[in-house]
Amino acid sequence: MNNLSVIFLSGLNETRVHRPTLFVLSLLCYCLILLVNVSLVIIIILDKSLHEPMYILLCAFCINGLYGTTGFYPKFLWDLLSPVHMISYYGCLIQVQVMYSFACSDLSILSVMAYDRYVAICRPLEYRSLVSKQKVLVLVGFSWFTPFCIVAVNTCLTSSIKLCSRHLSRLFCVNWSIVRLACPQEEMTANNVVANITIIIYVCHGLFIVWSYMYLVKTCMNSIENRAKFMQTCVPHLVSLITFMVTILTDVISLRLGFDGMPQTLQNLIAIEFLLIPPIMNPLIYGFKLTKIRYKIIKLLTFRVK
Repeated sequence: MNNLSVIFLSGLNETRVHRPTLFVLSLLCYCLILLVNVSLVIIIILDKSLHEPMYILLCAFCINGLYGTTGFYPKFLWDLLSPVHMISYYGCLIQVQVMYSFACSDLSILSVMAYDRYVAICRPLEYRSLVSKQKVLVLVGFSWFTPFCIVAVNTCLTSSIKLCSRHLSRLFCVNWSIVRLACPQEEMTANNVVANITIIIYVCHGLFIVWSYMYLVKTCMNSIENRAKFMQTCVPHLVSLITFMVTILTDVISLRLGFDGMPQTLQNLIAIEFLLIPPIMNPLIYGFKLTKIRYKIIKLLTFRVK
């Protein structure tokens, strides 16, 4: 058990005057995230014609977005209304578990989506046997369960570290920031080893996605039909991937390189990018780009108007 029971978050110290405005904007963003993701999940679950691998993966993607943002926004909104910003140490570790497992699961689901598109376009005759509903559900389960377990190992190792400070200059708890609060004499070899293994695992995920898309682009160049498939089903996935990678990498780089000299507001913006942009943008991109989803949304809106 750690010697510090409470962690103080100082990420909002420079925004005292603007907190009411930030609260309204953050609440609107969270409501929009809930609206677009829950709507897409309900449409896919209720419509049996959408019970196909690609849409099952999209549903899992949206559910994961809801999981990750729920680990941040309620606490953040409460902090904007509170004069003191603190969280229990174990609450901090739970938030770390949610944030990291959400990000890792997103990359895992994106990898399965890349495999799905690779088989659909490059090996269409084998699609039904290689990417069945049952197999996709198993892969989705692994995409959630495996990252959760990997991150749990990191979190457990962090929980055993003795901390010499309880002031975290962040909006929310991040594993690397907690580790930096450790006493100088603390031995953190195990933490570093597990963290590096985790990074290698998810770099491999990224390399697989890059390889699959290079192969897809090469294949699609030779066929008008495949080019149409690529534009229709792969472009949303590619945009989601690029958005996710950019937002995560900027946060990881700023954490690892220790850009403490940056203005606090800019640090905060970099920190919450992956909790703000992808959860809003992904459902909207897929909703407008995928014909079946767009048709269902238009039909639903038309029915309500009537």
